[in-house]
Amino acid sequence: MGDHESKTVLFDQFARVGRALGSGTRLELLDLLAQGERTVDSLARAAGLKLTTTSAHLQTLKRANLVTTRREGTKIYYRLAGVDVAQLYALTRAVAREHLPDVEAARAAYLGLDTEELSREELLRRVHTEEIIVLDVRPSEEYAAGHIPGALSVPVDDLADHLAELPAEQEIVAYCRGTYCVLAHDAVRELSAHGRRAHRLTDGMLEWRLAGLPVSS
Repeated sequence: MGDHESKTVLFDQFARVGRALGSGTRLELLDLLAQGERTVDSLARAAGLKLTTTSAHLQTLKRANLVTTRREGTKIYYRLAGVDVAQLYALTRAVAREHLPDVEAARAAYLGLDTEELSREELLRRVHTEEIIVLDVRPSEEYAAGHIPGALSVPVDDLADHLAELPAEQEIVAYCRGTYCVLAHDAVRELSAHGRRAHRLTDGMLEWRLAGLPVSS
């Protein structure tokens, strides 16, 4: 039978992961890295953080081996250490929503009123029928890192400039990073305000990848 000291050391090792996850900012960085690898400056811009703050949080994640790096010239790219890290992040959100009542209020405050949605299963059923247009409304670098096959890249900030290019008679389904991404909600509101039939995908690219569905890049 193992001694108490050895057991404590073992559980302290498990706790390293918990401590690394114990920051909303670091969870947001994991959310961004679930879309694909990125440089520190790209992550800082996307998260609205200073470079030094972003670097410090990334080092915490790296010490827990939740992210890894590669160098290309003078740039260092960060990426998740494995699919299991994305699964852990998704499960952390799910457990929080199930057991913390405050999560729902925070979600509603951030995403606003719910928009019309379409399930992943319904999208897969209809995507090959030419009934719908699938829009990826994430930033273009995230689209380039991986997107739903056949989806068009129209970042939400550019959507108003491209409305005339979208066939008026077809239904539009917009998606972004995941269940808690506001970009698809904003896109549906913009499209609906211009008289277009629009839905958002119930989840997003994170859940699409975790479901093992095809990804184009």
